Amino acid sequence: MTKISYVDKKHSPKKNELVVEFKVKPAKGISMERAAEEIAKESSIGTWTDLATMKPRIAKKLKPSVFSIKGNTIQIAYPLELFEAGSIPQLLSSIAGNIYGMKYLERLRLENISFSAAFVNSFNGPKFGIKGVRKTLGIKDRPLVGTIVKPKVGLNEKEHAKVAYNAWLGGCDLVKDDENLTSMKFNSFKKRVTETLKMRDKSEEETGEKKAYMPNVTAETNEMLRRAKFVKQQGGRYVMIDILTAGWAALQSLREADLGLIIHAHRAGHAALTRIPDYGISMLSIAKLARLAGVDQLHVGAIVGKMHGSEKEVKGIVKGITEKSSHLKSVFPVCSGGLHPGKVEALLKILGTDIIIQAGGGIHGHKKGTIAGAKAMRQAVEAALQGIPAKDYALMHKELAIALKQWGAK
Repeated sequence: MTKISYVDKKHSPKKNELVVEFKVKPAKGISMERAAEEIAKESSIGTWTDLATMKPRIAKKLKPSVFSIKGNTIQIAYPLELFEAGSIPQLLSSIAGNIYGMKYLERLRLENISFSAAFVNSFNGPKFGIKGVRKTLGIKDRPLVGTIVKPKVGLNEKEHAKVAYNAWLGGCDLVKDDENLTSMKFNSFKKRVTETLKMRDKSEEETGEKKAYMPNVTAETNEMLRRAKFVKQQGGRYVMIDILTAGWAALQSLREADLGLIIHAHRAGHAALTRIPDYGISMLSIAKLARLAGVDQLHVGAIVGKMHGSEKEVKGIVKGITEKSSHLKSVFPVCSGGLHPGKVEALLKILGTDIIIQAGGGIHGHKKGTIAGAKAMRQAVEAALQGIPAKDYALMHKELAIALKQWGAK
């Protein structure tokens, strides 16, 4: 039998290896080194005992190496050959699979993944990215302003389209479905898309601006693709998918269909994996995988909004999906959740202008209605870009003044 050691602190990761960082809390009585050994073993070629079937050539070629153990953080370098090219499901079955169920561990969190160039090149990545989205909409350097039709569910198709129209008329660039609106008895997908795209066209004629609608195509994979093709046939420019509930294979199928549609990625359900600091999978890791799969826009958190996510965490996610790559375009960060005009200045100071500001209640909850709410949001963006405090800009812009009085300036 071939006995293998997986801890090798002298190992230097090779250029074709994937480096995975884990936070680890070993079970009682288990050393950190033993826990690291078991993680590397179970996520690759090993199991709970030495194997008669383990050939020296297999171990030599495919054995990962735990090369760093610092406090509760370990790093493992995995040979590229362990992973199927272009497959996120297989990757996660390895590095985020059985290891979570091992008795050797009390807590485990997949914190970060560094991909080799060879692995990255096996994926499509974003078709449009930040530059492509900006070109499509004709918006060069300001943040994009978007909204979500509210209430989340309950409106019929024409009511939904009217809300979208009012948002575009007031100044929104983007309007999207909410994450739980797909095709319902009271609001069917095809009719909603048809009606809303009519209103998009009408708003473009009236405002002279390019507008976009992001219908939620999330469904069983084949149905999802049929819906996306329908959007394309109707003249749509975008689709939205709930990437975690639809699944990685579905997301990759949507991108590989190459329909020429911008893919907006909603992260519904992510907190079930990401929120506990020492357990699960980090949002940074999910974001990097989404970039590989080919999303063009991704929800990252808002820092100043209602959703969980520190400034350090959100900035790290933004960096992970926008940092320079020889193969991958940058993903447009989407900030959403509890945003309103009074929060725009702070948001832009933290994250800059290459973001999409998406507000639902912060637009439709405006006391004067959706059109006024969208105007207030655009006014808040204009004020921030000009370096004028929102409260001062509001002196000459009534919609913003009402919003600041309603929700505050921070």
